Amino acid sequence: MKQYCHKRKQRGFTLIELVVVIAILAILAAFALPRFAQLSEQAHESSIKGTAGALSAGVALVKAQWVTNGQTAAVAAVDGFGNDDVAVNDKGWATSTNGNTGAPNANRCVQVWQGLLQANAPSVATAGTDIDYLASASGSECTYTYQLDGENSTITYDTADGSIVTVIN
Repeated sequence: MKQYCHKRKQRGFTLIELVVVIAILAILAAFALPRFAQLSEQAHESSIKGTAGALSAGVALVKAQWVTNGQTAAVAAVDGFGNDDVAVNDKGWATSTNGNTGAPNANRCVQVWQGLLQANAPSVATAGTDIDYLASASGSECTYTYQLDGENSTITYDTADGSIVTVIN
C-alpha cells in the first residue's frame, strides 16, 4: 500500500481574514481613542487641582505660622516658614519673598508661588513658553494660567483674604 502525504503549504492570510482583522481593529480604535483623549484631559485637570490644593495649603501654613509667632501686623519675613523669607500683609496672607507686604505685581506673584510651594513645584514665570503656569497680577490677586493644555485654566490667589479659586476650562 502506498501512502501519499499531501502537505499543503500555507501561503499567508486570505483577503477575507485581513479585512476581518482590520475591521476589528477599527472598531477597537473607535472606542479606545476617545477614552485616551479623555485621560489626557483628566490628567491636566488633576494636575491643576493638585497644584491649587498645594498652593492653598501653603497659604494656610504661612498664615498659621504668622499667628503662631504672635504677629498682628505685616512682616517682611515669617520666621519658621520655608526659607524664612515669605512676607505677609497685615492679615497674614503671603505677598512676596522680597520683603514687600503691599499688593502684588506679576513678579511678586512668582515669588509667592515659589515661596509657598518650594521644591518640585510646577514652573511659573511672567513670560515664556517652556513653563507650566504664567503669572499675572491685578489688584490684590495673583492669577496663574495653566499653559500645558492651551485651555487657559487658572488658579487665582487673593492676597486680601487668602482665597484660592480654581477655574478649569
